[in-house]
Parts: sequence; structure tokens; C-alpha cells
Amino acid sequence: MICINSVAQLRIIKKFVFHTKNIALCKNHVLRILPSAGASYNSVCGLHSCPILLKRRKTMEERKLPKAYEVNQKSKGEIVDIWRNITMAELANVLQKDLDYVNDLFLGKVQGKHTPITDIKELHNAIRRSGRRMRIIGKVVETKEKTEEKDALPRPPAQKSELKPRPPIITVMGHVDHGKTTLLDSLRNSRVVDQEFGGITQHVGAFSVKLESGAEVTFLDTPGHAAFSAMRARGANLTDIIVLVVAADDGVMEQTVECIKMAKNAHVPILVAINKIDSPKADTENAEQMLLQHGIQVERLGGDIQAIHISALKKINLDQLTEALALQAELLEVGSDPTGPVEAVVVDSRIDPHRGRLCTMVVQRGTLKKGIVLVADTVMAKVRLMRDAQGHLLSEVKPGYPAEVEGWRELPSAGELVLQVESEKRAKAVIKFREDQKEMEKQEVDKVAILAKAEQHQLLYKERLELRRRSGRFRLRNQGPRKPESTPQDDTPTLHLLIKSDVDGTLEAILETLSTYNYPECQMDIVSYGVGAVTENDIELAATFKAIIYTFNVTCPPTLQQKAEAESVQIKHLNVIYKLVDTIKEDMNSTLPPKQVESLLGEAKVLQQFFINEGRKSVPIAGCRCEKGILKKSTLSSMRHLKNEVDVIKAGTECGLQFIDKSIIFEVGDVIKCYEYKMEPHIVQWDPGF
Repeated sequence: MICINSVAQLRIIKKFVFHTKNIALCKNHVLRILPSAGASYNSVCGLHSCPILLKRRKTMEERKLPKAYEVNQKSKGEIVDIWRNITMAELANVLQKDLDYVNDLFLGKVQGKHTPITDIKELHNAIRRSGRRMRIIGKVVETKEKTEEKDALPRPPAQKSELKPRPPIITVMGHVDHGKTTLLDSLRNSRVVDQEFGGITQHVGAFSVKLESGAEVTFLDTPGHAAFSAMRARGANLTDIIVLVVAADDGVMEQTVECIKMAKNAHVPILVAINKIDSPKADTENAEQMLLQHGIQVERLGGDIQAIHISALKKINLDQLTEALALQAELLEVGSDPTGPVEAVVVDSRIDPHRGRLCTMVVQRGTLKKGIVLVADTVMAKVRLMRDAQGHLLSEVKPGYPAEVEGWRELPSAGELVLQVESEKRAKAVIKFREDQKEMEKQEVDKVAILAKAEQHQLLYKERLELRRRSGRFRLRNQGPRKPESTPQDDTPTLHLLIKSDVDGTLEAILETLSTYNYPECQMDIVSYGVGAVTENDIELAATFKAIIYTFNVTCPPTLQQKAEAESVQIKHLNVIYKLVDTIKEDMNSTLPPKQVESLLGEAKVLQQFFINEGRKSVPIAGCRCEKGILKKSTLSSMRHLKNEVDVIKAGTECGLQFIDKSIIFEVGDVIKCYEYKMEPHIVQWDPGF
């Protein structure tokens, strides 16, 4: 018996019928082959067809109807994730059904709650019986570890009975060039201000000072320049007391207002030091009134904020300032727990060519000792050495004191929280967990963008699909012009640059400043950036991209300088941030091609129109008087004063002008302007905010 299951088989049978004589047609579309002579009855075959497969001819009306393709909407079951050797209990959990339901799907062939299902075909059939489809994946491993066990977190706040007195952390803030560093030099008898380039602070300094009263305090010196707002914000969040330095001759300036806002947001008490009272232009009352306008009401004006009038340069009234600081610290009753794991905050980090990666931090809890393992974000360190601001070795660092720590594998970012862990193995596990968390967060952000794009694509696809069905077409023609096979090259001038800085905080300020660039006629491409001296890899990278290397307070060895010259790589050394910005502007101006500028030379007023004969044509002549500047012949056909042909007409002189275009008609009162085109260099319009 042969059953016909397709149209193709039917066509073969029809062909076979036409070429076979021993055929008999029975009822129900059964074709029976008659046995030939000598053939047994068992060789007779019955060929079955079905009336559904017989194609009916279309009527004339049906042929005139437009063609339309109908798509069968096939029902698709839910896809469930299955893994190999899945057990009955696990399958019941995946299908969200009870065990009896799953047992019925296998028709009783699999027994036992924890019996693994090894036959994939049997598993596939059982899933089909449930009306679903399956997808084989790796076995899901349930993790029972908690997030707190994977990551390192700070301890809960200590009890008041556990707190021990510690030095208060005092941050000196204010506008640039108001004397913050000079004040700190006077308090600790040093000359840091002489070592600063351009007379401005560009790093965060952290050091301990023993006052004349015997009290010890930790000072943070923050930059006052506009580019270092992130450094000032970190200082405000780390400190116990803020000393706001205001110059008596300048008063409240832009960065002063910014520091006041930061102190209020951090809920940190403020002590005002009105500096430069020895200046001829000093006006302390005006400075206090300006402070009042921004919510700082000093004691002399009925407020509760102390204001000390000092001269940091001549050390006037510094004893009053230290007494006020000691009193304020005593009222705050600052304390910390010196026991247990260390908790600290990164102030700044840098790379020393001899000592390696260094990190300056202030201890907030616990006692920092040699040999302990620290973690800051995704970097770790095993403490090798600890030094104070003067470079002296320390055996331990208690809460409230700063220290420069050696032994970091990578540089931590300024402002990061530093935590002590039990071992290097634990530190690596914490770093791995944090890196995975960052990757997951990045994937979530990418997922939102991908889903939005997929949704947009799906809407467009449905619109085109509906249009295709309505038009009865299997495929639609492409709309609009043909898309180019290659993307046209962007000819916009680009300045490629590579940044190397001495410390991480300054690098952050430089990158933040460069992010304000938005001049469209010349692009800025930051090829690479980093902390530390220029390396051979930096020179090779700059040579590849034809970039300029800008160093900030960083030296370059002579051998690398020679290599850079051989590779035609420019290395520009700078040490003041606004000079760095000016240098980049100059390089951009030289990258841009000169532009054509239109310059007005003079104006002439038409007094009368004349006509002269040139051959057989009548040519118009404008009789003019030069009102402003001068007129040059340049593109004119003729310029005459009286009967003489001239090249220049000065103001107040009458002349006759003939243009090359003879069709121009003049009227009395018309103004003719003379322009000159010049090629001038491009000037980049970039305001970084300072």
C-alpha cells in the first residue's frame, strides 16, 4: 500500500499512470495496479490519493482579483530553558507545575523525584505534550553567597564609648590667590608656596601640624582655581572644619561662593579668615558685608560664625586663628575608633619613578600598619611603607592622620574609600565581584539602548510588512536613493593629544576642563591619558595617531626625548593649567586652515549715470563721490578721475566707475561699497570657564 502525502508524489503517480497500461481507477480516488501476466496477487499495490490535494481551477472572477499573500499565524508555544540530565523535580520547578503533572507528560516512563532524564528525545516529546518548546542551556547554579560576603563594606558606626580623641581634619578653602597656602606655610613654618608653579595650588595637600597650644590638627590644602572644583568638593566632604580664606582687598569671589555652597551641602562648620589686612586696599568691613550677602553672618554682625582678621604673610593674628580652631575642635568632640579594620579616604595618588605607585590618604578608622592588605574600588595594595608629608617613615598611622602609602598594584582614584581585608585572596575576590558588578551595570545600560533600538526596528518592520500584504507583493522595492557602500571620509581638522599628569586629581581636573571644548570646526581627540612620566609606549602611540604629548609637572628622560624627535613627536612640558589650555588653543589654531575674511575699504555715492559708446554698444558709467575710506580698482573695468585712469580714489574725490558687467544700471543715490578679501588665521572660540 502506498499513501500519497504530497502534491509532488501525486504528480509522479499521474506520470506513472500515463505510462502504465495495467491501471484501474477505483472509488475514493484509489488507483489499483492490475497484475500482469505471471505476477502474483501480492504484487498488486493500492495507490491512495486525497481530494484535498486535487487543485481546482480558478474561475474568471477569481483570476481578476488582486493577488494577496496570506501568512498562516502559527501558534508558538512558550520556550522553556532545559539542561541535560535535568531531574523530575527541577523540571516541575521550571514548568511551575506539580510532580504529578510532569509524571503524566512522560506517560509514566520516568519514576522518582530526583531521577535524571537522560533521553533528550523523550524529554522533547514530554515538553511538546505540555504545549511548550524547549531550549537547552547550561545547568543553572544557584549561589547561596550573600552580596555582603562577596564585597567589602565599611563597619557600622562605632558606639560612643568606643570613640577615642583624634586630630580634627581642617580644610583650607577659598578663591585662587587669596593666600591659602601662605597661611598653611606660616602655621607650619614651611615654604610650600615657593614650590608652586604660577603661584597657584594645583594639588590637594594633606599634612599634620602641631599648634603652639600643643594641639595637633590635620590640614587639607585645596586648590582655588576654577578647574579644581572636584578636589574642593572632596575636601569639603572629608573635613571636620572649613577655614574659608577671604582676601580683604578682593572680598568674596566666584570660588569663594562655590566653597560656601560646598560647606553648606556637607553640613560642615565654617571659620572665616579674612586675609591680607596689611594690603593698602584692604577693606575688612566690605568683605564681611559681602559674606553676609551669601549667608555667612559673622559675630561682629550678630551671627555665630567667627571671623579672624589675619595677615598670613606677616603672621599677624595667627595665634587668634589657632585658638579659634582649637576651641571649635573641642566643641565638636571629634573622635574615632582606633581598633579593627582600617577605613580611609584617598586624597590623591601619583607615580614616583623610584618608589612606584603612591597614594596619600587620611585614616578615618582603625590603625594603619605595615603589611596589611587594602582595597580601594578595583585596586589593591599590600602596605610596604608609610611616610608623612616630610618624607619620614611611620610605623603606624592612627585615625585623623594622613600618610603616603607605598605598595599599590594600580593607582586608586582620588576620593575612593579604602578598606582593609583579611588577605590578598580576599582582596582579589572583592575586586572580581566589583568588576562583575560594574560590567552588569554597563550591560543594563546597554540593554536599555538595545531594546529601544529593537523596538524601533520592530515598528518599522511591522509597517513595511503590513504595506507588503496590502499591496499583494512578496517584496517591496527600496525607497529613496541607493545608500553609499562606504562612509565618506570626514575632512574636519582634528587635534590628537595625549595627556600625562603627575597626580590623579590634577589629571581629573585637566580632563574635566577639556570636556568643555565644543568648537565644531576643529575636533579634539584625546588618544590616551595617564599618571606618571612619559613612556616609550606613549611615544609610539603618539606617532601612530600623529598626536602631541602634553605633560603636566612630568619629566621626560633624555633617551625618550631623542626617540620622540626621531619619531617626529612633539612633547610639550607645562606646569600651570591655564597655560596648558592656552597651548592647546594655539595648536588648534595652527591646525585649522586660514579663512577668508571680507574687509570694507570704502564707500562711494552715485551722483549721476553717464553712457559712453564702445564700438556699437552704449556702456553705463557711474559718476560717484568717495564718501568713506578709499576705492581700489581691483575688479573694475575702468576707474577714472577726470580723464586719467587711476588705481585708487580717496575720500572726498569724484570719479567715474565702469564695471565689467555692462548690464548694471545705476540710479542717483545708490551706494557702491569696495571690499577686500584677506586670509586670516582661525581663532578657536573655547571658553573653559576661567
